[in-house]
Amino acid sequence: MSTLAIGLGAAALTIASFAAQVWKILRTRDTRALATPTWILTTAAFAVWTVYGVLRREWPIIAPNAVCFVLAGFILALKLMPRRRRDAIADAIAPR
Repeated sequence: MSTLAIGLGAAALTIASFAAQVWKILRTRDTRALATPTWILTTAAFAVWTVYGVLRREWPIIAPNAVCFVLAGFILALKLMPRRRRDAIADAIAPR
């Protein structure tokens, strides 16, 4: 198995895990169990990894980290916003 295949597999699994969390939040409208400091750090880490990939001009680093940055940032935004607004966004994306 090539190192690229391993990297792509890892990227796919990471993206899938964050997409699953977004979907769960949209379905349940609940973010109480999420630790805000963790999501701040996770979002920042993906931003830094994306910048690192850009500086190295390596798309296998840039693409998955940019996608995860957007997903983690969305989760963080949902966590920080008032419930009424979070529910309105969830209703627009995934109506009950």
